[in-house]
Amino acid sequence: MKAPTKLAPNRNPAGATERAAQVIAAMADERMIPDAAAKAALANPAMAVKERGGGAINYAADYVMDMLDETIGAIEGDIVVTTTISPSLESAGDRALNEELAAKGGKYGVSEGALVALDPSGAIKALIGGRSYADSQFNRAVSAKRQPGSAFKPFVSLAALEKGLTPDTLRDDAPINVKGWQPENYSHDYLGPVTLTKALSMSLNTVAVRLGIEVGPKAVVRAARRLGITSDLQPNASIALGTSEVSPLELAAAYVPFGNGGMAVQPHIITRVKTAAGKLLYQRKGSGFGRVIDLATVGMMNAMMAETVLTGTARKADVPAGWQAAGKTGTSQDWRDAWFVGYTGALVADVWVGNDDGSPTRKASGGTLPLEIWGRFMRTALKGATPVPLPGWGASAPGGGGGPVIAGLPRDPAPRDPVIGGPAPAGVAPPTTLGQVISSALAPSAATPRPVQPRAGAPMVISPPAQAAAFPREAPSRRDPDALVPPADIPSRQANDAGEGDRDLLQRLFGG
Repeated sequence: MKAPTKLAPNRNPAGATERAAQVIAAMADERMIPDAAAKAALANPAMAVKERGGGAINYAADYVMDMLDETIGAIEGDIVVTTTISPSLESAGDRALNEELAAKGGKYGVSEGALVALDPSGAIKALIGGRSYADSQFNRAVSAKRQPGSAFKPFVSLAALEKGLTPDTLRDDAPINVKGWQPENYSHDYLGPVTLTKALSMSLNTVAVRLGIEVGPKAVVRAARRLGITSDLQPNASIALGTSEVSPLELAAAYVPFGNGGMAVQPHIITRVKTAAGKLLYQRKGSGFGRVIDLATVGMMNAMMAETVLTGTARKADVPAGWQAAGKTGTSQDWRDAWFVGYTGALVADVWVGNDDGSPTRKASGGTLPLEIWGRFMRTALKGATPVPLPGWGASAPGGGGGPVIAGLPRDPAPRDPVIGGPAPAGVAPPTTLGQVISSALAPSAATPRPVQPRAGAPMVISPPAQAAAFPREAPSRRDPDALVPPADIPSRQANDAGEGDRDLLQRLFGG
């Protein structure tokens, strides 16, 4: 058969009809069918009919079937599978994605999207792999690998905090040159010395790159891996801007530890499998890999990413009343992909929008369509639920004054050193060059973390008991300079808050 995909009735009805007529005529000439049957077939050409029941739940069902093979192996006979999917959240995610794209997708040049939501245990509560299962069965939530852009920056910040920096540590937002690579901010403006909190909330590329170099690209990769990123990550300078591709599901899973208090999870959709007769074949036990971030650091990360929602690139998020929320926007090179990964203490949701062929959108950024889809979904998902505070993010300490504190950590009102976050030594000028920044960072730090102001009226959290980190912090070391060479694709002037590139997904998968 010639070019079956090019002559499929749902893709090329005219070509399919013409080819069918040729085949029917040939069959009639060979007396394989009577002339009456040939005339009837030619008078009634085939028509493509959309599959009924092609809703988003089929993306979840396909993923369940994929996971069953890993869970129980070959299936013999009928089985009953219990999943983690919430029908109401699946429906809410489907509506939010489709209605927002129908209303604004044309304006932004966006044709596709995906949404995945997980609870603090890693259970998948909603999984929407595209706009229409009937039109495309490709599950973008699970199988699409796209550049996350600035949505990857929290792993850079985490690596920096684990080196002893704090949310109040200052770093310079200024032009930077890494062996000829000159990443820029979306606005092309520079703010000078800024706190790490402001740098993350405003998605300042130059600060992210400086931090990535300071802590080392390999440390950033290790932090991302520890939290749940499984895709191949390139340990180079541009890793700080999210140039390595990930799937929406794994990115959402890697954000779960921020919302659950520092525990890594295994994203899962199957909880129980039984035979039709009731024999238990599988029962899920356990949900993760234990602590991967100490609670004090979780609190600092939550304070920093909450500022993104309060005053930063996600400030237009319509957070459900009474809930603390945090997250990060992301946009790739030439506006090809736009993301928002946001979370509360009860639910993490990741939204991606873009085009399957990797073509640029019309300046869709993480703070536009993805944020709107996320807000609409979360308002429905959390409606009527009791607000759950973000772990480790406390309100003002007893006695008043001095602003908020991270639960379990002391307030530090002393002036901050612009490099290491500790008390500023008298008469010492702040560093102004990248070399000075790195050299200063290698000095011992006596930093005491202090968070940003939480949303007024937000619920308080219960102070956690003091505990030591469950994993060692890496000592500063000299790094291989070759590891800092950026990849071929580097940020362009047209990119948004991250400015990374992307490749054609379907061409990689199917060729052509």
